[in-house]
Parts: sequence; structure tokens; C-alpha cells
Amino acid sequence: MKIFVTGATGVIGKSLIAALVEKGYIVGGMTTSDSKIEVLQALGATAYVGNILEKEQVEAIIQDFQPNIIIHQVTALQHGRVEDNAKVRAIGTRHLVEAAKKTNSKRLIAQSIAWAYEPGDTIAIEETPLDVNAIGRRKITIDGIVALESAIQEIPDSVILRYGSLYGPGTWYDSQGLIAQQYLRGEMVVNDGITSFIHIEDAVKATIEAIDWEPGIYNIADDEPVKNSVWGRYYAEQLKASPPKYIDGKDQWERGAFNQKAKEAGLHLRFPSWRKGFIMEE
Repeated sequence: MKIFVTGATGVIGKSLIAALVEKGYIVGGMTTSDSKIEVLQALGATAYVGNILEKEQVEAIIQDFQPNIIIHQVTALQHGRVEDNAKVRAIGTRHLVEAAKKTNSKRLIAQSIAWAYEPGDTIAIEETPLDVNAIGRRKITIDGIVALESAIQEIPDSVILRYGSLYGPGTWYDSQGLIAQQYLRGEMVVNDGITSFIHIEDAVKATIEAIDWEPGIYNIADDEPVKNSVWGRYYAEQLKASPPKYIDGKDQWERGAFNQKAKEAGLHLRFPSWRKGFIMEE
């Protein structure tokens, strides 16, 4: 079985490739930088350098590797611009889907997000509509997600994984990450909105488990959707930082996501609660 991973040197991609290789899959990965070729090769993958925004490059790479399964993990978060991330989700995914149609790539598994649902007072499930009426920067993000999911579903045997907020080593929430540093500087503000988290290790496990799941959309989150004011105080304690500032209220789209469908499909969590996962090792 040959599996190709886009976003191969990202926070999920590297761990995912290592785990796939360990399980005996033949793995290929795409990165945007020549300097990261050795990283992929050291993990046991066939390395390709390419830009997912360049259609010809994507098609040539997929044609060369001939994967049975493509796992799509590309993001563009390094500069913090939602426009960049939406662009790779919309245009890059389109290129990948068209390339898959021209090869024997029968299954696509793609990263999406579990905080794209429309406003509401209940925890969201997969059938909850996406927030297509969003405005401002959120609209840019939602438009990218809608384009990604629409393109992926053109492949009948496709799985869309709507990850909760990723935390753990290498993410914005690790002790050196962006959010941790904002907490340590006393810059964070929390409210009563609901967040669903997923530890990076569980996100990787779920992605591999999804190889055998039925086609469809799945929320990949832990068992404990939580108010931002609650996890924020707990997280600050783990960091030994001052408690975050609190403001009353929330955005109505901050509603969290249930994981029941994924658990019925076979999702197994090492960190069923963010409380365990947020504990910082000394």
C-alpha cells in the first residue's frame, strides 16, 4: 500500500510519516523546501519538493509516486495570514484532487477544522452546517474550508477529518509555542466560548485509523468540550503564568464539537481530556 502525504514536514506530517513507515506502508511526502528532503528521507519516506499551488508540479509528483491513498495535511500558518491558509486549502486541494483523478489514488483523507460550524447554542455535530455566512477574517477561513471539503468529496472514497484545536509538542500550545508565550507575557484574554481540543498524538492516530473508516466527515476531538475561561486558567497554572484576563460573553460560533461519530468508527484517544494533555512535563 502506497500512501502520499502533503504537508509532510508539518507538525502532523512528520509524526504521521514516521508512524506510517513503522506500520509497513510505502510512504511519499511533499515539502516546499530542498533543505527538508533529508528530514523526509530520514523518516523513511520518498521525498518530493513541490508547491501545491502549482498544478503541473502536483500532477507530476502524484503521477510519479502513484499512491493508493493521499493524506492531505497542507497548511500555511507560518506568517499568520488566514489568506495564505485559505489559498492552499482552496487552490492547492483542487490541484491535488485533479491529480488524484488521473492516477490510481482511490482514497483521499484530508485535514479540516472543527470550529467552522455556524453559530448555535449546542455542541456541533458533523451534520451541523458550516458558517457560510461568516464575515471578516473568519469568512476567509470558512471559504477556504468549504472549497477544500467540496473538492475532496469529488472523490467518492474520501474522508474529511475536522480536527479540534491542536495542542501538544510542536504546536502553538507547547511550552515554547505562540499561545504559551502570549500567556507568559500576560497577553491572553478568555471568554465563555467553547473549545474542543485534540492532542497532536491523537490527531496522528486518528488519521491512520481513518484509512479503514467509511467515507464521510468526522470530528476529531477529545471527549471534553470546555469553556475557554476554564481551560485558560488551567493552562496558565501548568505554565506557571498569571491567569488570563476574562471577558464576559462569547462568539456564537465558539460551540465545540462532538466526537461520537469518530469514536463509533474506531477513534481511540490517549488523551480523552485536555486536562491530562495540558500537563507540562518538568
